[in-house]
Amino acid sequence: MTPKIVVYKKLPQDVLDDLRRHAQVVELAPAHGGGHAALADALGAAWADADGAIGASVKVTPEMVARAPKLKAISTISVGVDNFDLADLTRRGIVLAHTPDVLTESTADTVFALILSSARRVVELAEWVKAGHWHGSIGPDQYGVDVNGKTIGIVGLGRIGGALARRAALGFDMRVLYTNRHPNEAAERAYGAKHVPLAELLSQSDFVCLQVPLTPQTRHLIGAAELRAMKRSAILINASRGAIVDEAALIAALAQGTIAGAGLDVFEQEPLAADSPLLAMRNVVALPHIGSATHETRYAMARCAADNLLDALAGRLTHNVANPEVLGR
Repeated sequence: MTPKIVVYKKLPQDVLDDLRRHAQVVELAPAHGGGHAALADALGAAWADADGAIGASVKVTPEMVARAPKLKAISTISVGVDNFDLADLTRRGIVLAHTPDVLTESTADTVFALILSSARRVVELAEWVKAGHWHGSIGPDQYGVDVNGKTIGIVGLGRIGGALARRAALGFDMRVLYTNRHPNEAAERAYGAKHVPLAELLSQSDFVCLQVPLTPQTRHLIGAAELRAMKRSAILINASRGAIVDEAALIAALAQGTIAGAGLDVFEQEPLAADSPLLAMRNVVALPHIGSATHETRYAMARCAADNLLDALAGRLTHNVANPEVLGR
């Protein structure tokens, strides 16, 4: 029997065509507008008799999943799975597939772009030039700080953190400190990375880069106390999930000079409100969650997610599973 798949994110045409060759496809994106809430309502209605679903950027609640009694697998076009109640999906025997490998390098590029642009004040000074303020040789008021040879602290040395450590150590001769649930011996051998407690990382790092998933344990991992523990000259970089940082505490720390600056690709509420104090701060580089946003990577993510879903529905998926305990049930 041909499975039914609900698509709730626009896919490349060839990926969508491939799904249609193997399944009955109901496409919600971009047919349904109105933002995430409207799409979530449409999704809840559409997958009542669906076997699988593929998409991203929608909070999928247990109440929504309860409306899909036939659902066997969901494939998210992301590495993060914080939009799902993993325990509920596991209890129901629903496979949750994700795309952890294909976005590693492009996301690490984004993190390092935030490091460089924050340290060298690239965005601020580009706007300063466009505004017509460049009338002669620049002086100390326009100086940034060096990146080469500094200390980078990476909170979470997984795939992306490891790619960031490679760029830092081999490309910029940086000292690499990291915290992780387990030591990363490969990174220690290859990049001289040193496994340290979070408190030591915060106190010694010139750049603190957050690369952990959002979980109940990491929510507001960086708050007022952690920001006070950082060097006043330090820059915080967050391209993982916005809620890992207490945004109100960060705004206060930046305003008070507790830390020197921040490079942010993620925020507690997205899109970031136009009246957010962060947007008025010269020492903040704010990006619209572009970590994996290249043509090549987004295509690879869509292709990987589609393959994951077809394999999961056929009972042959053995990797890229966020809740592997459901396999073989």
